[in-house]
Amino acid sequence: MKFSQMFKTETGKNYAVTFALVCTLFFLWALCNGMIDVLNKHFQNSLHISKAQSALVQFSNYMGYFLMALPAGLLAKRFGYKAVIILGLSCIAAGSFWFIPATSINTFPAFLAGLFIIAIGMCCLETTANPYTTVLGPAEMGAARINLAQSCNGLGWIFGPLIGGQVILSATSDVNRSNSTLYIPYLIIGAVVVVLATAFFFAKIPEIKAEEETAEKVASGGAKVKSMWKRKHFTFAVLAQFLYVAAQTGIFSFFINYIVENSHIPDRSASQWLTVGFVLFLAGRLSGSMMLRFVKAHSALAAFSFVNGLLMVAAMLLHGTIANIALLLSFFFMSIMFPTIFALGIKGLGEQTKQASSFIVMAIVGGAIVPMLMGRIADISSMRTGFIVPFVCFIGVGLYAAMWQKLEARDAAV
Repeated sequence: MKFSQMFKTETGKNYAVTFALVCTLFFLWALCNGMIDVLNKHFQNSLHISKAQSALVQFSNYMGYFLMALPAGLLAKRFGYKAVIILGLSCIAAGSFWFIPATSINTFPAFLAGLFIIAIGMCCLETTANPYTTVLGPAEMGAARINLAQSCNGLGWIFGPLIGGQVILSATSDVNRSNSTLYIPYLIIGAVVVVLATAFFFAKIPEIKAEEETAEKVASGGAKVKSMWKRKHFTFAVLAQFLYVAAQTGIFSFFINYIVENSHIPDRSASQWLTVGFVLFLAGRLSGSMMLRFVKAHSALAAFSFVNGLLMVAAMLLHGTIANIALLLSFFFMSIMFPTIFALGIKGLGEQTKQASSFIVMAIVGGAIVPMLMGRIADISSMRTGFIVPFVCFIGVGLYAAMWQKLEARDAAV
């Protein structure tokens, strides 16, 4: 299928402009998340906390997702995509502006509170934007569209650590000075988000239903449809997303620690390696979007998952530059996982799509739990040993992808 046909429905409507506007949201929440990965090392330095304690940064972030995922899905079902997008942007702005008084309070809980509020907003955006991209054109191109949108997400991941490395990590030798300027990047983000929220308020965002939903209602005549919890391709997608986000967050959170320990270089130099990793992440998203136009999504997911398992083994066993490169390459092979699991999980769920999306987003609570485990392993052993955790997670995702076709066929037959 030609690229121009990705956003054109059978009725002739073209949603390319709407898709482009929604893509700005993907960039935004990735930018915020990218900065979070720099904060781990920053707070270890500025507040003199352990690696396990610094993982509370991710815990606060993903607990915001966990607690807001279901309410966001219910709100989307009741009020539509646009209302929840504006709500999410409002929360991100509020959390960003909170960093102004937080720098004066200068305590770890104060900073975590701001991150938690921002996470609530990002959850609203992810719960709505991810499934929304899958209905902005032909159903069979849903996985390709969501991967294309997630390419903007990859771009945000690049700028997040780049900004954080230069603005946040630049002054960690001075505890007071380093935290007193922490509000600056968040003040800028807050101002941009206010403008973006205004744009969405006045924009025409069509409320589109999935093709399966319309067909389902016609076929059933209003009869009760099969529960999504009886569809194994969905329930295992929730578990797969938990494992994937756990692995991704663990790698992103402790990447700087790994490079510093492995190469004995300064924090800011290590953050530049992180930026390279996110360039590879973006490259994977872009190439993945094109690849999924020709390759079955579950096959690509299985292959990428098992490759990443091997790369984690290399990161644990090898040393020096080769080990760094192995860890960097995992960014490329992680790139398609989140959106592809998402698309595979909600396939064929029809009117249950929004609610199912909430549970898949809710599953990213794995990012709140696993980094603390990795940090604890690193504190008592080494950072290198901690990467056994993402290894196990990637193998789990690979098994789901390998079984997906049989699971989906079984669900469709019942």
